[in-house]
Amino acid sequence: MLRFYTAGESHGQALLAFVSGLPASLPVSVDFINHELHRRQLGYGRGGRQKIEKDRAEIFAGVRRGETIGAPIAIRIENRDWANWEKILPVEALPESEGGASDLKKLVAPRPGHADLAGSQKFNFHDARYVLERASARETAARVAAGALAKQLLREFGTEIASHSVQVGHVKLERAATWNEIWMANGDIESPLRCVDPKVQDRMKAEVDAANGANDTVGGVFEVIVHNVPIGLGSHAQWDEKLDGRLAQAILSIQAVKGMEIGAGIAAANSFGSEVQDEISYDRAAKKFRRSSNRAGGLEGGIANGEDIVVRGYLKPISTLRKPLGTADMVTKEPIQAAYERSDWCVVPAAGVAAEAMVALVLADAFLQKFGGDSLPEMRRNFEGYARQVEEF
Repeated sequence: MLRFYTAGESHGQALLAFVSGLPASLPVSVDFINHELHRRQLGYGRGGRQKIEKDRAEIFAGVRRGETIGAPIAIRIENRDWANWEKILPVEALPESEGGASDLKKLVAPRPGHADLAGSQKFNFHDARYVLERASARETAARVAAGALAKQLLREFGTEIASHSVQVGHVKLERAATWNEIWMANGDIESPLRCVDPKVQDRMKAEVDAANGANDTVGGVFEVIVHNVPIGLGSHAQWDEKLDGRLAQAILSIQAVKGMEIGAGIAAANSFGSEVQDEISYDRAAKKFRRSSNRAGGLEGGIANGEDIVVRGYLKPISTLRKPLGTADMVTKEPIQAAYERSDWCVVPAAGVAAEAMVALVLADAFLQKFGGDSLPEMRRNFEGYARQVEEF
């Protein structure tokens, strides 16, 4: 079983990721992890924080001489902005004479749509600072680092993951994108919004500019594709073994994601069954079953069917607005304008990178459950034996 968790606050000393369950002898590239972290920081509509942070992963457990050793892996990502917050978020209690620094960044005007108020009520804080520090999407940097390890495992078996933006605000990509288009856009770090169509991307940029000009924020939709997926990952047997359910939880756990779709799921709800199901044929020359389309998004009955896995995340506009909405002071209970924290105004491409990481972590765990093995060579033998079984079916 692959397990991971993260720790750290947005303006704390660092973000931490812990990953347990990867097989021994898996080659690990720190450069690739850093490349993924860099991709998360890109995108048109990002705020000033990205100019401060230059995310780099430091592995201090579980990898030696460029390979996993079968032990838990620990990764640290420094927060450069900590230098500006050290007196505001100290680990140890401050003397009363120095306590005033902590009061400077108190947040008592909760932002509608953020975790500020619900989290403060849950933990009985009358200052949302500690809630927002952990609820911040800055946390996804640690997920991306963990997901980069999962991607490196999947690549050993030929499985690749990529994402692209299919909608920003009111502007949509109105056609299906090919895998090659998505893969090319995914590798273009100069692409402002990682859309496969340059003309649509220009309109998306104008939408971001309009939101920024109005001191507002804008949401959108990202799509994650998993290419070259082996048949049989996941299971129909129990609710929590279904791969589509696990992917849904993973995508919806990303900050500001409020909806999720697999394949043509939303359109399918408005259609007849004969218009939705993917017809099956058998290619005798290739010795493979094939489907006429992929409206199922690569998943049937909670099991990967060998087609590309296609998932979409629906991202609401982020909650921090320079044109604040009305709220109520958590202490006085009086009407007040919501707090403003330095923020982005469009994060659709960055959310796509975080989603790639979450999908990779779910699929890597599914690989380990299906093919097992304490080392990569053992896992590869199991995988190759199963591949022969499928071929001979």
